Amino acid sequence: MGFRDISRLKSEKDTRVIAIINQKGGVGKSTTAVNLAAALGEQNRKVLIVDFDPQGNSTSGFGIDKEELTQCVYDAILHDVAAEEIIQETSCKKVFVVPATIQLAGAEIELVSAMARETRLKDMIDPIKDEFDFIFIDCPPSLGLLTINALAAADSVLIPIQCEYYALEGVTKLLESMRMVKGRINKDLDTFGVLLTMYDSRTSLSNQVVEEVRRYFGNLAFKTLIPRSVKVSEAPSYGLPIIKYSPSNKGARAYMNLAREVIRRA
Repeated sequence: MGFRDISRLKSEKDTRVIAIINQKGGVGKSTTAVNLAAALGEQNRKVLIVDFDPQGNSTSGFGIDKEELTQCVYDAILHDVAAEEIIQETSCKKVFVVPATIQLAGAEIELVSAMARETRLKDMIDPIKDEFDFIFIDCPPSLGLLTINALAAADSVLIPIQCEYYALEGVTKLLESMRMVKGRINKDLDTFGVLLTMYDSRTSLSNQVVEEVRRYFGNLAFKTLIPRSVKVSEAPSYGLPIIKYSPSNKGARAYMNLAREVIRRA
């Protein structure tokens, strides 16, 4: 069954294209992409993840074997292969993936001399955009040309921030990059929300970070906190989102709550 064979949930609202971004690594970008997409699918929303990180964690997070792929998002943005030729089904209801492989690592250099280099990803997404309720772009941990492409293609960004020391370090630079893209390439770009990840209610540090982030971002910070969980960390090694791997886990419940918050905001 192809992605066009599952009818989209009809609503008055347009497709939301959301870049999941933070130039710091290890903050939970791919974990958020995989688990939020799966949770939204359970809420009867049709979701596409564009894996735009050469590490391909969103791809493997759904059990897709990168070694068996003949094409990935690299071919779409540099060789004009249509997205519909690359889209992969997942085991999750209404969730599809444009996969990434290590090939994408070379795209940063190759894009430098490419025509319309900042909008290659947008050009890939636009023809299929109306097929989905949500499109999430899982960004690499950098502010290079791949990330610029993601910001040019998105209507908003979701920023995961881990509940650890220096949580807000680098966020200012990220917001500056967003302002630059908004001013020069994508005037409609906005912040969809800020998500606190790896929360441990037992530590004063986690609670201090929550207060600091909510003070800084106000209502942009989601009410849902994503807890630190061994099961959430284990799930990708089985190629499953947490709601499939351990449905009763506190992380699964948190992502279902987040999905409901995202639907309300959208």
